[in-house]
Amino acid sequence: MDFSTPELDKLAANVIPGDYFQLSAEDARDRYFADTRMLDGKQLAHNRFRTNPRSMVDHLLGQLALSGDEHLLDLGCGNGFVLEQLRPHLADGRIVGLDIAPGVLAAARQRMTGVATPCEWIEGSADDLGMLADESFDRITAIYMMHYVPDIDACLREAARVLRSGGRFILTTDRPDSMVEMFDVHFTAMKRMKAPPHLFKASPKARISLTNGQEQLAAHFGEVEMHTWQDQLRFAAVQPFLDFYAAHNYCCAASQPGDGLEPGFFTELRERVGDHVQHVIDQHGYFAVTKFTGSFVCGEPLR
Repeated sequence: MDFSTPELDKLAANVIPGDYFQLSAEDARDRYFADTRMLDGKQLAHNRFRTNPRSMVDHLLGQLALSGDEHLLDLGCGNGFVLEQLRPHLADGRIVGLDIAPGVLAAARQRMTGVATPCEWIEGSADDLGMLADESFDRITAIYMMHYVPDIDACLREAARVLRSGGRFILTTDRPDSMVEMFDVHFTAMKRMKAPPHLFKASPKARISLTNGQEQLAAHFGEVEMHTWQDQLRFAAVQPFLDFYAAHNYCCAASQPGDGLEPGFFTELRERVGDHVQHVIDQHGYFAVTKFTGSFVCGEPLR
């Protein structure tokens, strides 16, 4: 399944900014992930509107190669959405979920209440795993979260330390041009509104993406393999798209009331984006958001 086109490549070259936004640990904990609304919105849309018959968890399961008794550490476990689906494949194993945000961590704990697989929940930053023993996990996952970690290199070093020999560390991330259609409509609307320059930044995923992650991971793992896949979300109604769009905090974690931006700014932004998307739906039947994504599967930790 290949959604790549020369038109999308050209659009990305013109639309995706070279500078990216970096979310602070405090904002991630206290604002962006204070509750599960952002995660819930994204997860719902990716399941409901995807066109790839294989979900992200399907791809992840193939790379984890679980036998059922592994000890698994999920860095940035969020609301436990992925762990809930992995759990049947770890019936005789053990799960540890770590997240910096107590709100989403509580949701993960609640989601997994009553399952027989032992689960432990740790509140903390993924770049400091000092509470975990050396070589204590067979599998470690970092699912679309590494770009939020304050010190990526320290996190990768710690992951290599707690991974057992023969184990696997799976890091999922995107290409910088992933979801370019959404960025295009977003930045076009903001330009017409003469929005502040500091809002014109790329996703924080540019910190560690499919284009630059190999080098960062190779400093800590002797084996690093990249596995890519694509998906395309197709929205045939504008409201579900706007819900998905808002779940990305208007494509930039700085884009919210405060910092000199009034609520009316976002009302107008949402209306402009919605009008454009509705026009595309009226013309073509749906508005597409193309995902260029994948995983790095890492082994042979370097200590």
